[in-house]
Amino acid sequence: MNKMSSRTRVLTGAVAVAAVGAATFGAVSATAAAPAASGKAAPASASAAANSKDTRQVDRLTTAAATKAAQAALDAANRAGQRVTVAVVDRDGNTVVTLRGDGAGPQSYESSERKAYTAVSWNAPTSELSQRLQQTPQLKDIPGTLFLAGAVPVTAKSGPVAAVGVAGAPSGDQDEQFARAGAATLGH
Repeated sequence: MNKMSSRTRVLTGAVAVAAVGAATFGAVSATAAAPAASGKAAPASASAAANSKDTRQVDRLTTAAATKAAQAALDAANRAGQRVTVAVVDRDGNTVVTLRGDGAGPQSYESSERKAYTAVSWNAPTSELSQRLQQTPQLKDIPGTLFLAGAVPVTAKSGPVAAVGVAGAPSGDQDEQFARAGAATLGH
């Protein structure tokens, strides 16, 4: 009986594993694509899950509405002679729109997004949230947050759907004033 070298055994094993893996992947891919390729409707269980008590619908701010709010906030800042950046995030804190005004500082981009993320996370203006740091200073350690005045949540049906954050003005109070101007356009 011929003995295979260690190298030959390893190579033979690797080829066998690759062949089995490719066959399995091909079978799974073919099975997954089969209903769509055959033109058949999805199984009843898939459509039933969408209507079950285990799901819910949520309101989301459209990109057009987010852009309208961001532009309104930026316009308010421009009228006041301030150079700012405005960010609008969705209910999950993901950035939908960011407008960096002419001459806005480099730190304002990230700050506006983090302020907006903070406001939507707690469904409260960041000016209120910054006061909570006195009682609970550990809040500042939560990744992605910035507890400085300058952002307000946007609500629909009493729940947060977005937030507008502004950064770059000399004070957080001014930033928040501009954020409120942007959020106010969404009810009209």
